[in-house]
Amino acid sequence: MSRVARSSLLVGVFLLTLALVLAGCGGGGEEEKKKEEEKKEDTGKEKTEDTKAQGGGGSPGQIAVEGSSTVLPITQAAAEGFNQQNPDVQITVGGAGTGDGFEAFCSGDTQISDASRPINDEEAQTCEENGIEFLELPVATDALSVVVNPQNDFADNITLDQLRTLWEPDAEGQITTWNQVNPEWPEQQLNLYGPGTQSGTFDYFTEKVNGKSKESRTDYQASEDDNVLVQGISGDPNALGYFGLGYFEQNRQQLKALTVDSVEPSVETAQSGEYPLSRPLFIYVSAQALDENPSVQEFVDFYLAEGNLEQFVEQAQFVPLAEAAHQEARERFQNRTTGTAPEDATGGEGKGKEKGKEEEKKKEEEKK
Repeated sequence: MSRVARSSLLVGVFLLTLALVLAGCGGGGEEEKKKEEEKKEDTGKEKTEDTKAQGGGGSPGQIAVEGSSTVLPITQAAAEGFNQQNPDVQITVGGAGTGDGFEAFCSGDTQISDASRPINDEEAQTCEENGIEFLELPVATDALSVVVNPQNDFADNITLDQLRTLWEPDAEGQITTWNQVNPEWPEQQLNLYGPGTQSGTFDYFTEKVNGKSKESRTDYQASEDDNVLVQGISGDPNALGYFGLGYFEQNRQQLKALTVDSVEPSVETAQSGEYPLSRPLFIYVSAQALDENPSVQEFVDFYLAEGNLEQFVEQAQFVPLAEAAHQEARERFQNRTTGTAPEDATGGEGKGKEKGKEEEKKKEEEKK
């Protein structure tokens, strides 16, 4: 064989060998990549299954609370009181809004969710899918306050119909001056302030006023932080907004509350149900967390204890539950009653009386 032929043959063998080696490396790389992807998928599945199994139990000695900015000061007061007796327990309390709170809670990221409205069907379904059983516990009553700047000397009362005129979706870009709401009011610019769309206060207000939750004009200054709304309204003579009674009471010198349908927001009118915008406030507690995390059990027991709950609610300047509603909440907690509470057990005496009147009216009609 000639030197050239022999050289060519050697080169050919070398190239063939190199190709086989590279192919083997490439195949191994692909195989390794595939294994890594399968490992990630398995890890993700394990994490999901672990969340479902854990049910938001959390770590002993740690409690995570997220949700309503309205309920926030009540739960903060409870956490501070509990930590005085139990300094080793770490409690984090956030106020991102009721909607965001339920998202975290139903994902197993928190053990307690503060809420200024009841959990909705979609949120409850998510909890169920993730294996999160919950206790719905009313903790206070609120009188949602409609407020203006104290320099406003012409508006003292507003009706539910006028609120709808002002806040319904069709009002966007159209209702922009005070006299369009009430012809007796001046033709002055009207600036609106209100909760963002993740707020339970927004959900409650839009359902009560506009007839459907989340239906609202969008051209207003929005924030999930009620303190931001307070600052905005107190600094704007043409402002009107709404938030919980506690934030009005804490800033009474900077704000002016309107009566709604001629009823003043107060402890008495909220408890009786006379005030048109009165509503219950809740905490939602993971049943699994109560079983698996002793700190959660102890904290909720402390939160709802006779004398404690009233103190925390009054400290935050909200309306204490009627005695019957408080007792119902304690019993639901002690009996580990999961799911939503009966309507007449969450709103104090007003809702119960209203329901009773409706039943009496129905019986009278049946007699006729």
